[in-house]
Amino acid sequence: MNTIIAILLILVAAAMFAHGLWKGRKNRHHFHIGHSHGGTQLGIDAFAYASKIRNWNAGYKVLLATASLILCIAFNNIYVSVAVILMMGYLTVVIGELEFDHYLSMMTIPIVFMVVGAITIAIGYSLEPKGQYNLHVFNLFYIYCSNQSLLQAGALILKALGAVSALYMMTLTTPLTELVSVLRKIHMPKLIVELMNMIYRYIFIMLETYTKLKNSAESRLGYCDFRTSCYSFGNIASNLFIVSLKKANAYYNALEARCYDGELRFLEDEKPVKSWQIAFAICFILSLFAIWFLTR
Repeated sequence: MNTIIAILLILVAAAMFAHGLWKGRKNRHHFHIGHSHGGTQLGIDAFAYASKIRNWNAGYKVLLATASLILCIAFNNIYVSVAVILMMGYLTVVIGELEFDHYLSMMTIPIVFMVVGAITIAIGYSLEPKGQYNLHVFNLFYIYCSNQSLLQAGALILKALGAVSALYMMTLTTPLTELVSVLRKIHMPKLIVELMNMIYRYIFIMLETYTKLKNSAESRLGYCDFRTSCYSFGNIASNLFIVSLKKANAYYNALEARCYDGELRFLEDEKPVKSWQIAFAICFILSLFAIWFLTR
């Protein structure tokens, strides 16, 4: 049964890939996400606003991503993890029309951490030879691994990738304002929601400030050698906090000029959940249960 499920997943992956190629050729023009504010503006918000599934109901996308993440972690099954990775990536890249290069570059950072963490699980050391594979180091101890440890490490990487891909589907297709609205609807404490939104925006303020200071230093040959680079870095670090505070104060003044009373309010479009979307979510969740049941 495991072989049959693996073949089915390979066929599904091939079909998704073929659909992506066909859709990419059909839409010759690609929406390019540039960098604004001197290259500091991260593309997350831009990706979300440009996504073709932005018009889907935000609560629906959050619920689908959360359910997929929970099932991926709870089932702890390689095949379920692969199914979640494929479907979340398909929704984000093919249906949402996010360029695969951008998606892959964003996946690179968590993949590095996953691989490093998995190595500690797959490899061990001992004074005596153990496992199917071992290496005698300096005639002092053995570094070894086994088929079981390699399988555990691979399962861990796939499970983590499944969880990350579910979160990416949610964040790369849903603007922050809509995520905030969903949190309010589930009665998340107002203070947490407000802090989350302000901290998220403040990150971009600090990045913009840092980039301008760095560009200013580079224009004055502030990185011509190692000693000068260290000096420039120290000056930037000392000025970054002060300049960022000034910009944050201007940001707060702008809020007060717009009658800010302690609660951020955003205009929201009504995006009803369509019947086919409900059917799709039910079929996908049931398929995860079926895969887990048949391969446990």
